[in-house]
Amino acid sequence: MELELILEEMLEDKDEERTKKQLQGIIGEEQAAATAKKQRRGRIYGEEATATKEAAAAAKKQRRGRICGEEATATKEAAATNDWWRRNSGGEGSSGREGWMMGSRYSKSSQKKRTLKIGNKNCSLQPLVGCPFGSLFQVDNGKEGPVLCRALPSIEDEAPEKGENQISEELRDNRAIVDDNKAQTLTGEDIDEMRRQGAKGDEIVEALIANSATFDKKTAFSQEKYRIKKQKKYAPRVLLRRPFARSICEAYFKKYPNRIGFLRVDTLSLLLSMANITANSDVLVADMIGGLLTGAVAERLGGTGYACSTYLGDTPNSIDIVRIFNFSSEICKRIVRAPLRDLSLAQNGTSAQTNPHEDVCNMEIQSNDQISSSVSMEDISLSSENVVSDSVPETTLSSENVVSDIVPETTLSPASKFCKAPKAGEKASQEALKLWKENGFSSLIMAAPEIDPWNLVKDLLPLLSYSAPFAIYHQYLQPLVTCMHNLQIGKMAIGLQISEPWLREYQVLPSRTHPCMQMSGFGGYILSGTRISSS
Repeated sequence: MELELILEEMLEDKDEERTKKQLQGIIGEEQAAATAKKQRRGRIYGEEATATKEAAAAAKKQRRGRICGEEATATKEAAATNDWWRRNSGGEGSSGREGWMMGSRYSKSSQKKRTLKIGNKNCSLQPLVGCPFGSLFQVDNGKEGPVLCRALPSIEDEAPEKGENQISEELRDNRAIVDDNKAQTLTGEDIDEMRRQGAKGDEIVEALIANSATFDKKTAFSQEKYRIKKQKKYAPRVLLRRPFARSICEAYFKKYPNRIGFLRVDTLSLLLSMANITANSDVLVADMIGGLLTGAVAERLGGTGYACSTYLGDTPNSIDIVRIFNFSSEICKRIVRAPLRDLSLAQNGTSAQTNPHEDVCNMEIQSNDQISSSVSMEDISLSSENVVSDSVPETTLSSENVVSDIVPETTLSPASKFCKAPKAGEKASQEALKLWKENGFSSLIMAAPEIDPWNLVKDLLPLLSYSAPFAIYHQYLQPLVTCMHNLQIGKMAIGLQISEPWLREYQVLPSRTHPCMQMSGFGGYILSGTRISSS
């Protein structure tokens, strides 16, 4: 019995060893298979990554080639357009000259393919090159996406005569119309199909009107409102306007009001009137709203006097909005900058040394002004009235071209070749600082919503001449009340008053003139007064 047990144990041990070997063999085969599978995957992934990189590089090269080709084409088109307007600008009236002006100003940046978002569509601004102000454009569907196309203004229908049509129109109303979104049978898929087939926006609007079950039941006013609503959505129109203070202020107030300190257009006009901004004035401007106030002052000066924009510290405030005004060089050189430190030093009788290169440029500009003033007025096409007038496009010509047409090249000194055309916001010359020290500024206008007005006014007011008016804008009332109280205590000004502008916009249409439903109810506050001698 013992021998049999020993034999059975030996057999069991052999079976266990055999089973272990078999299991080890199976595990080894599985590991080998897994390793091979990983190798295959790595090789495949490596090949895919290489193919992806090559495809991305090829696509990048294609895009670069296509973009370069488009930029070259746009540059050629802009150059051809400018040449055409330049050749045809003479004798074509103001519209031809205005078109040449816009083409020449836009040709430098046409290579960047700038776009404008109209509604939910991005449109290229290239079709605007060479077109006069007042042109009407409509967004249509092109081969490569939305494009701007010239459109003629629609002729308003004549008023219906009194008769049966007038009586039937008076009997119609909108009481029985229920807005349950079931009146329109044209679906969004149908509209998309029309767009793919090349249908224009006007055709889509007419199709929507034809498929509306309640359009004929509406009154004439409701029909016109429905048409305008669909026109804005499917075929929006854009009017090319000349940039000036009102249009720029309205555009910023509607889209970016915080950038201009919530300055409304009626507040801006009241601010300019209270500061007595007139021609041949030297205006001290404290502009911290992006340059809108500086541009409005320069526009009203019309190329006469100076608009001196002052600032605290060494870094000047941004006046980028001045560039949007599209001023001529004659007006740009009247917009200067000077830190408050330099103005205070000049007021105290001390002056800092200037750069010799700036002195040469200033002397050359003065010599050119003297030369141009010695020529008779019959030979000069620009005058102060033409600079202010909106209908004369010669004001867009630079001062360098005017001087070169009047004065021969041999009379110009070599230093003029190194002086660039004047830009808005250059540093004020020492001659101007000396003049302002002797006579003072004729008025002060200020819009600094981020600074306490009194901290700035107490340093700016002594720079004015006696009896000079000033106007200060602020979004809130309390800072102006504090400033007014301090001016009264210090006996620095008289005629102090705080005004709150009030504006109500009306819709003026036949038989439906009424105040607009949505309008701005707040326009800030203005502190105005006249400076006097405290002694």
